[in-house]
Amino acid sequence: MSMCRSNCWTGLFPTKKSFIIFVMYIGLSMNHGLLIKLSQKNGTYNYDVISVIILTEVIKLIISFFLFCIENPLRSIINLTKENYPVLFLYMVPSFLYCLYNYLAFVNLSLFDPTTYFIFLQLRVLLIGVIYQCLFKKELSKMQWCSLILLTIGCIIKELKIDVNLRQQSYNYFTSLLLILTQILCSCLAGVYNEYLLKKGQGAKVNVYLQNIYMYVDSIICNLFVWTIFKINENNKSSTSQTDIFKSYLVMLIVINSAVYGVITSLLLQTLNSIMKVFATAIELVLIVIFSWVLLGYPITLQTVTAVMIVSCSVVLYAKHPIAKNTLPINDNKNIIHS
Repeated sequence: MSMCRSNCWTGLFPTKKSFIIFVMYIGLSMNHGLLIKLSQKNGTYNYDVISVIILTEVIKLIISFFLFCIENPLRSIINLTKENYPVLFLYMVPSFLYCLYNYLAFVNLSLFDPTTYFIFLQLRVLLIGVIYQCLFKKELSKMQWCSLILLTIGCIIKELKIDVNLRQQSYNYFTSLLLILTQILCSCLAGVYNEYLLKKGQGAKVNVYLQNIYMYVDSIICNLFVWTIFKINENNKSSTSQTDIFKSYLVMLIVINSAVYGVITSLLLQTLNSIMKVFATAIELVLIVIFSWVLLGYPITLQTVTAVMIVSCSVVLYAKHPIAKNTLPINDNKNIIHS
């Protein structure tokens, strides 16, 4: 019996490093939502959200530069960029989509509790399934559709609970749902587009770390554009005082957590696989309920437990019946996370 358990454990986690990465991925992913929620005051942010996103992207850019320079001389970036400059502009599309995704993450976490937010994010699985069915002409199996139906049911069950809470927000109920669906759509479209560039597009022959540099440079430009628009609007209205993000330890934790989370995600996909990433998501859904109760005081209701169980089963079922490998994959095990 002990030998069997040992073999199963080794099959899941080949090394201690892979297990540590797995645990860190769950913790960092969960921290993202909890830290953002803890940084709120009465459902709003007293700091510049766009500045936080820009700072996070700058740190990711520095990490990408470092990883590139480990294997290549720094001067080669200029020469390679001259040869592949169209790729730099092509990455503007996913960069803008990720820009919207990151901003909407803050908006939606002000409208939803962390558990509801993470449950709704799993609708990415449903949307990706529809994208494969429609765009890539890939028929999904009965088990895959069964998992997607379970996922939808789980979200509906959790949705029934949040109606009262949403009435207290400045956005109406349907606008709140539209925002979370927009965030999910941005993630899926950016992921598919990015994977196309990595695998089959003009970026297929470009160093993956150099592509990450292009991504983060474009992302910083997009976020600066959005930041400028917000500042113009603020000047036209009565401006409120905001906290300096460098003076708030909680905000800096959000920045550091997001940057490290990107690196850990890439390591997770390198040392394990995308299926284990899905199982990590299922574990995360359970833990987020507990920590939301302990840290934020959100009650653990029967509806919450039922929704989490259904969504977790759906995610695991989908992971056991993945889409065939001959189609365009959504995740790349060499690519640093872009969201």
